[in-house]
Amino acid sequence: MKKVSSKIKRKLRNRKKIKSVSSDRYRVSVTKSLKNLSAQIIDDKHNKTLVSASSIEKEIKNKKMKKMEKSTFIGEILAKRAKEKNINQVYFDRGQHKYHGRVKTFAETLRKNGLKI
Repeated sequence: MKKVSSKIKRKLRNRKKIKSVSSDRYRVSVTKSLKNLSAQIIDDKHNKTLVSASSIEKEIKNKKMKKMEKSTFIGEILAKRAKEKNINQVYFDRGQHKYHGRVKTFAETLRKNGLKI
């Protein structure tokens, strides 16, 4: 029980800190499980998801990839979809996850593909 509550506390603490700093940008939210990774760009003012990408989508699920390769591929797809919607600046919300491993690779891929985080 304590571990779950500490993850929730970390998620809320990170989100509160980030929202106070950058209120004029969209938020990139990352959700990670043991097998899959999904991300979405959210407009917090209107509470709408603008762009999303996930490893559950057909084009990614059919390919045999390792988890780290999936995270880079999802980052490329999300950056491409964001560029189509004219989204250039976002802030990165890692949620309850540490900035390490697949989450870090995903964020670096977004930066390489032209999104300012």
